Amino acid sequence: MKTRWLPLIAALAAGPALAGDPVVKGVTVEKVGMLWNVHVTLEHPDTGWNHFADGWEVLDKHGKKLAYRELMHPHVKEQPFTRSISGVVIPDGTREIFIKPHCSVHGWSKTLMRVELSP
Repeated sequence: MKTRWLPLIAALAAGPALAGDPVVKGVTVEKVGMLWNVHVTLEHPDTGWNHFADGWEVLDKHGKKLAYRELMHPHVKEQPFTRSISGVVIPDGTREIFIKPHCSVHGWSKTLMRVELSP
């Protein structure tokens, strides 16, 4: 009976470690011809060059990377902030994409933002 509580305890203990993950606050997409522009708003407690949100990727529902946006500098005094990728190729018939942010210290976020695409 004690072992069934272990996953819950482990999840609660891991909570503070995720506090440094970037959070996707919003996503807008626009289709331009056969390509897409993806605009992502992130929030992260950037402290400077040693700890900042340094990128995000666009994934399909199978986890295949469709695009990556590298963030070249910290945004200490600009929170939340929005950055974009233009010309993303999203296969025909794709109904949703996922945004996965990255932090220079904590790596890839465990939380993805699901975005529905309008045909």
